[in-house]
Amino acid sequence: MSLKIVVLAKQVPDTRNVGKDAMTPQGTVNRAALPAIVNPDDLNALELALRLKEAHPGSTITMLTMGLPKAAEVLREGLYRGTDAGVLLTDRAMGGADSLATSYVLSQAIRKIGVPDVIVCGRQAIDGDTAQVGPQVAEKLGINQITYVEEVNGLCDNTLTATRRIDGGVEKVEAPLPLLLTVTGSAAPCRPRNAKLLMKYKRALAPAEKPAELPHAEEYDKKPYLNLTQWGVADIEADLAQCGLSGSPTKVKTVQNIVFKAKESQRLGSSDAEVENLIVELLESHTIG
Repeated sequence: MSLKIVVLAKQVPDTRNVGKDAMTPQGTVNRAALPAIVNPDDLNALELALRLKEAHPGSTITMLTMGLPKAAEVLREGLYRGTDAGVLLTDRAMGGADSLATSYVLSQAIRKIGVPDVIVCGRQAIDGDTAQVGPQVAEKLGINQITYVEEVNGLCDNTLTATRRIDGGVEKVEAPLPLLLTVTGSAAPCRPRNAKLLMKYKRALAPAEKPAELPHAEEYDKKPYLNLTQWGVADIEADLAQCGLSGSPTKVKTVQNIVFKAKESQRLGSSDAEVENLIVELLESHTIG
């Protein structure tokens, strides 16, 4: 059985490098000023999708991402590893979206693509940590969902079985297709880029990325696969009132970079007595024990 698979992936700020310019005056994340990476859980989701494709010959994977034009890098990372197509959702009207507005835009784009057999995404993004977008997309599309997935165990008679990580252990869950899976960071890590695919797609660009003077312009006419699909609000027939800031009931107030600093320090020698004295001090202050 071949599958039509959609992977939802996000370009996120590298939270290891949050500085004073992390927020705009409007209270939204200043993505243009922060180093960008592929959301880690989304890479686990991509690997799971690639394994599904390999297990079911004839399957196809379309990667979908929403963000600034530079988010097209997420699509290239997918193509380097084995996805078949990518769609960039970028529009000023989509800016500043919370999880509700984001899931609305993604669900509209999926309807335009055609609701697939399986939608796969990371459990949550490291910039918001809400874990809401995947489940909200499933609800908006009216399809089943399995969250916190670590592994797909099998697919039989249009029913998928998955192992999910929960507090205190794991459980196996069955659900019929179409189905959305959110994947945890404890799932299999994503494979490295394929060298041949990297050479094939390294010049792939979305329209918003193309400069006026485009190097190797003739290649984009001869090789259509180098032209990444780009959609805006009008392309997916979205309601402007449900997009971006206007469609976002929640707002980020501030982002702070907190650095823990010790108030005092103590240098120990190598003697057992000094270590024992430190342990007694920590016990008496209830720091340990």
